[in-house]
Amino acid sequence: MSSITTHILDTSIGRPASGVPLILAKAGGGGWHTVGRGLTDIDGRCKSLLKKGKLTKGVYRLTFGVASYFKRTRQTAVYPAISVVFQVRDSRHHHVPLLLSPWGYSTYR
Repeated sequence: MSSITTHILDTSIGRPASGVPLILAKAGGGGWHTVGRGLTDIDGRCKSLLKKGKLTKGVYRLTFGVASYFKRTRQTAVYPAISVVFQVRDSRHHHVPLLLSPWGYSTYR
């Protein structure tokens, strides 16, 4: 399992959001550098964003490409992509869940 994982639940229909493309980037050198990519599975989870042992301290950005998901589920939505920026201060596992609807979202740790 990756040391950074996510889980997306579509609260508007009460189901996991599968097939959402993800990009994990890390800040450094004056910009963002992609360190992982993934796709949510049938349970809305992605456990393979970052190879085991590759987690280092720093600021990360997880971008959820939700436009394709909303199109596939025939929902009109305001957000084509959602980016969550978070800081890693230790080597513990970091789980970044997303509660999603066509008109809003929330995240927590």
